[in-house]
Amino acid sequence: MTGYRHLLLSTCGPVAVLLLNRPAALNALTREMRIELRDALESLAENDAVHAVVLGGQGRAFCAGADLKEAGSGDVERELLDEYQPCFNAISDMAKPVIAAVAGSASGVGLSLALHCDLMVMAEDAFLCAAFGGIGLVPDGGASWLLVRQVGYRRAFQLAIEAERIPARRALELGLANKVVPAEELMEQTHDWASRLATQSPLAVAGTKKLMRLAMTAGFNEVFHSEAVFQERCAQSVYFQERLREFRQRRAASAAPAPRAADDEVT
Repeated sequence: MTGYRHLLLSTCGPVAVLLLNRPAALNALTREMRIELRDALESLAENDAVHAVVLGGQGRAFCAGADLKEAGSGDVERELLDEYQPCFNAISDMAKPVIAAVAGSASGVGLSLALHCDLMVMAEDAFLCAAFGGIGLVPDGGASWLLVRQVGYRRAFQLAIEAERIPARRALELGLANKVVPAEELMEQTHDWASRLATQSPLAVAGTKKLMRLAMTAGFNEVFHSEAVFQERCAQSVYFQERLREFRQRRAASAAPAPRAADDEVT
């Protein structure tokens, strides 16, 4: 699919910026948007020229959740399984970091979308909200799984049933966000971070992402074995061999004796 109606996609070098683009509706997700989002994420995953992705929202919000104008018009269970889950799987399965740039609100399934990303940068005036309980729904889009693992059962349960707003600074304290920045610098600083990550070994970044996600559910022995497998691959990579060569050259240069000055010569 090319020429998205409700997404803006751009690339600058190895960084792609993907923006939800329904600002008048605070980027609330419609069925058409979910189809476009899956296509865009899967395309970025396959694009070897892209090493990092910034996911944000056009206008004053990241995503206000599902568009309630479509509520009740279909099978919610099938909608979640067939439309939302493939989008979230595309983020988790992508062999490159996806950074959520959260302006305004990330509410309901918009919160789920932000939490599925590998990293999160929030504007100072932004907030997260598990808004489901406020309208008589349970958390969805994987929010239950993500919140419990990131903040613990009791805090996750409270956030969900009370639909509490989580300001950016509090999200940082809870470990839900990685950085909080001035609102006017959100996209610039997030892009700069993505650019720095994009200079690292793609193989090592992909392996680290896979290992960290595996570690949330797997046992120690499985994770340890997977680390060994990935480390062998990384150790054979051109990137590591070049860094190793540079390290050895620096060591050799620092260990070499300094030339003696003329007046130190023994006669």
